[in-house]
Amino acid sequence: MPQAQDTINQNRTIAMSSIPHLFDSRLIAQRRLRAFDRHGRDGEFLLTEAIQDMLDRLSIVLRSFPRCAEVGGHTGLLAQALSAREGTETVVRLEQDPSFLFGHPNGVVFDGETLPLKQQSFDLVTSPLFLHWVNDLPGCLIQIRQSLVPDGLFLASLLGRKTLSELRSAFLQADSDVTGGASPRVAPLPDLRDMGGLLQRAGFALPVVDQDTLTVRYDSMFDLIKDLRRMGATNALVDRPRGGLRRDVLMRAAEIYQRDFSDPDGRVRATFQILSLSGWAPHESQQKPLTPGSAKASLAHALGDKSTIMNK
Repeated sequence: MPQAQDTINQNRTIAMSSIPHLFDSRLIAQRRLRAFDRHGRDGEFLLTEAIQDMLDRLSIVLRSFPRCAEVGGHTGLLAQALSAREGTETVVRLEQDPSFLFGHPNGVVFDGETLPLKQQSFDLVTSPLFLHWVNDLPGCLIQIRQSLVPDGLFLASLLGRKTLSELRSAFLQADSDVTGGASPRVAPLPDLRDMGGLLQRAGFALPVVDQDTLTVRYDSMFDLIKDLRRMGATNALVDRPRGGLRRDVLMRAAEIYQRDFSDPDGRVRATFQILSLSGWAPHESQQKPLTPGSAKASLAHALGDKSTIMNK
């Protein structure tokens, strides 16, 4: 049976000077840990939803993956499910803080940018709702692809650009109305088409990107913000405003949110776009792409946009 030390490179380093730092990785880890300490898995409804979808997708792959890795899984739910899957021998968990590992025997702490994974050491690498917080997403995808054995699978989910579009719009207008300017309050997130290109650039074969749109309804914008705090998902941008959020801006944003994004019953909507990624490490046995122009059906029609509405 393979051991964790056979797949972990303790000496791997990558030059970081040229990488733009949008996110405060340490703050993200601190907030997620504090949220989990206070609310446990009760605050992770979005992560739980994403993990179940990833497991459903994995269930149609009729093969085993002996050596698996979970990157930034936070709760360990996905790693637990992978361990129970037939044919799994080792599951390595990578987390930004040791507290998230919960004593996992094959747990490794990493910095969020440099993955200490040996090349061609995993059959499956997964990452549930984490990669949208990585500063160097293209570099991270390349590292994941390099860590896979030939014909190994990468499976991940991350938040897409449409996520919290209502909150972004309300605060943008509120800042303009109250201060005459704009402040970065909602993180920039990748687009569906961006991710397809990034998977190809990272060297993945047979890349697939699709989306689920989850619309959650709340009594008010303040209840949405409470949920974001319970997930440890509040503003962690490096250039975020310091000194706290001004009350007049907050109240104006709540007014705009209620005016522009409420249903007839008075409840407000919040959009969460979850992008699902998959790609394989190249192998000569894999199916080759069709000749351009030979397709008989639209990819957009096949994938569609699976939308779900839920109340909180």
